[in-house]
Amino acid sequence: MTAVTFAPLRPSERVVADPPVVLAPMAGITNTAFRRLCRSYGGGLYVSEMITSRALVERNPKTLQMIEFASDERPRSLQLYGVDPRAVGLAVRMIVEDDLADHIDLNFGCPVPKVTRKGGGSALPWRIGLFDDIVTTAVREARGLPVTVKMRLGIDADHLTYREAGLRAQDAGVRWVALHARTAADFYGGTAQWAAIADLVDLLDVPVLGNGDIWEADDALRMVAETGCAGVVVGRGCLGRPWLFADLAAAFADRPQRARPRLAEVAAAMRRHAGLLAEWLGEERGVIDFRKHVAWYLKGFTAGGGLRQAMASASSLAELDSCLDALDLDQPFPAAVLGQPRGRTSGARAVSLPEGWLASRDSRAVPAGAELADSGG
Repeated sequence: MTAVTFAPLRPSERVVADPPVVLAPMAGITNTAFRRLCRSYGGGLYVSEMITSRALVERNPKTLQMIEFASDERPRSLQLYGVDPRAVGLAVRMIVEDDLADHIDLNFGCPVPKVTRKGGGSALPWRIGLFDDIVTTAVREARGLPVTVKMRLGIDADHLTYREAGLRAQDAGVRWVALHARTAADFYGGTAQWAAIADLVDLLDVPVLGNGDIWEADDALRMVAETGCAGVVVGRGCLGRPWLFADLAAAFADRPQRARPRLAEVAAAMRRHAGLLAEWLGEERGVIDFRKHVAWYLKGFTAGGGLRQAMASASSLAELDSCLDALDLDQPFPAAVLGQPRGRTSGARAVSLPEGWLASRDSRAVPAGAELADSGG
């Protein structure tokens, strides 16, 4: 499998995804601790949480912490969200001038109501003129820094946008387009429509990356075989399973090995994850942030409700260690959870949009109050 390669940034540096695997930006998940943990298992491109243009330009303290990259994180990949082309342009210029990242991914895929009701995320490509302005501005202000786009199929089945948005993004000069093969209305339910990824591959000259329903490494190989996509974007499939990136590296290298860790190895990964969060946020905040990962790591294992609850309410590494030591660590990996959805699985819902949003595709008007002052999903 050919690696996804960017043009050179400096004479001695290239930004390469090898294997052709990208960690999908996930709010509250893909911080520096999680990225470092996943990277330790396999190669690829590991993208930050969604960062809002306004919050970055205003140097919001929380946002500045969210864009911290460890010294061993190269390339530094940052996902940027914005609805106002001017705000996006200022943010991209800041990223370049302050050397904050090596790669910028533009978010046009987020389906959460607080984003779409402002006209952002997966709602924005419907206003194709505004979409064009944002992507063109970002590429211009990037001054050669690689810019990519991640998007969904559209708002719903009656308002698909991925074909025209893909063409506009290509014309603007993005290095690739990643497509999550669901609409905003699908949210995280149902089955991803991989045929649309193949459709976009046939339509565009730039590489297309596929996203949606990659629960195991063999799903990634099947997506590439069925769609012809240049690589894959992995989101919920790695929740509580950072070793999935080892499986993906093996799969793309045509090696049969697949990680099936016993609970002792899972517990060690949990402890390392919590430790990295504590290193980044401080012990109490880090362990509290880790709580949401407990159920994902222990999915399918026998642990007992009381022990799970104790881990999900721990506030120190010592408390977490005590709980981990109490597990039956000799348990084999539960085969029943293989290939099963992880994380959010909520299904179809109406999409929150600004008033009159669907009336015109060509409008370049920015909705009032569209730029979010805080980062994250």
